[in-house]
Amino acid sequence: MMDVTIQIVILAMIAAFLGLRLYSVLGRRAEHEEEPIRGRIDDKPAVPGASQATSVLRLPSPQPAAESLLEAGAGLPAVERGIREIAAADRRFDLTTFMEGARSAYRMVLEAFWRGDKEELAQLCDRDVLEGFAAAIDARIQAGEVLDNRLVRIDEMTIVGASYDAPLARISVRFAADIATVTRDAKGTMIAGSLVDAIDSRDVWTFVRNVNSPDPDWLLDETDEG
Repeated sequence: MMDVTIQIVILAMIAAFLGLRLYSVLGRRAEHEEEPIRGRIDDKPAVPGASQATSVLRLPSPQPAAESLLEAGAGLPAVERGIREIAAADRRFDLTTFMEGARSAYRMVLEAFWRGDKEELAQLCDRDVLEGFAAAIDARIQAGEVLDNRLVRIDEMTIVGASYDAPLARISVRFAADIATVTRDAKGTMIAGSLVDAIDSRDVWTFVRNVNSPDPDWLLDETDEG
């Protein structure tokens, strides 16, 4: 009987020891699992006045800041120097506003050219570029062809050049875009292209402006394949 009692006590001590070991392991694991995992957002200082129980995710601005636009120009010293010279000569110049205008101008010029609107092109382009567009439009009309193109989206805009030669400011922008191209004959029959399969278009457009002019608009001065 005594031996049985001793065995029971020993088994109880062993069970207690194993229980303590199991608790120590599982307890520490549970504590780690309950700890919040601090991500990159949580590591940022809290926004003044915001609730500590709410995580605020700041999405990128639809229009990049001027600093990021400069970085988009491949970090070229000449690009940054040119932008700063333009800004010094024209206190009204704002890089973000310029890029917004360049985006709009890209669409407007392409659509005006596709439909053969020389009057609108004259408001957006300088004389040399206008003459090139007008010649292409005339050739298209003589061939009895009509463009039914669509600008699907502009994927990227990158500043690749900037300079100031008083009083002219020049900025070159590379556009990467998807364009659906279709050519129709005089009867409207499709003779080339597709509205389903867009092509990847890369062009470098250079815009120019006389900083002494009261007119704030930039004109398309040159186009090239990018």
